Amino acid sequence: MNPVALLSLLALLLVPAARANTPSDDIPIYAVSLVGSPYRLGGTSPESGLDCSGFVGHVFRQAAGVVLPRDSRAISEAAQPLAQAELQPGDLVFFNTLNRAFSHVGIYLGNDRFVHAASSRTGSVMVSSLNDRYWLQRFDGARRVLPSSPVQPADAATE
Repeated sequence: MNPVALLSLLALLLVPAARANTPSDDIPIYAVSLVGSPYRLGGTSPESGLDCSGFVGHVFRQAAGVVLPRDSRAISEAAQPLAQAELQPGDLVFFNTLNRAFSHVGIYLGNDRFVHAASSRTGSVMVSSLNDRYWLQRFDGARRVLPSSPVQPADAATE
C-alpha cells in the first residue's frame, strides 16, 4: 500500500463510529485496501481491473452487501444527493470528466480525499484530493447510499 493510501486509512481509523444514515466505516476501509489495483475500462474485479463505477460497485457489494447500478450516472440517480459540506467517509463524489455530468465516481475518505479508479492514463486505483485543480474544476456533486436508497441488497441481485 502506498504512503498516501496508508495515511488515508489511518485517518479513517480515527473517525468516530458510524452514525445513523451515514455510510458504513467498512466502505472506505475496504476501498483504500484496493489502492494499486489495475484500471481496466469496463472492469469490475480487483484482480483483472476496475473502472470507476466497477470499483465503486465492487466496494459497496463487498463491504456493505449493496448492489449499485453499473454506470456512474445511474449510481448518481440511485443515491441521495447531499451538500459537499455534509460529506462523510464512504459517501460518493462525482465528476464531469468526459463532458458529461456524473461521468466519473469515487468514494470519499475524509479530509477532502477520495479513492477512485482514475483512468487508463494513471493505470490503477488511487487516492486523490478534491482540492486538486483538475478535480475541483470537474466536481459534479456528492451522494449518499442509504438503506432507503433504491438499490438492491446483494442477495437480490443476479450476477
